[in-house]
Amino acid sequence: MNSCTACGKELVYNDIGAFKKFVNRGAETSFLCRGCLAKKLGIPLQQLEEKISFFKQQGCTLFI
Repeated sequence: MNSCTACGKELVYNDIGAFKKFVNRGAETSFLCRGCLAKKLGIPLQQLEEKISFFKQQGCTLFI
């Protein structure tokens, strides 16, 4: 299983999907957890979670 390159937290599918959606679609081995990704993007974690929900509802296959 992959872990966050910033904090070492074990990643879940949506962590990897969010990183690919918002940072690097072609990423294969280095990812950030949602908390670290929100910090990197300069947005609250809640806003990132809302965006993930939006894209899930739109049928984006990067999220489950």
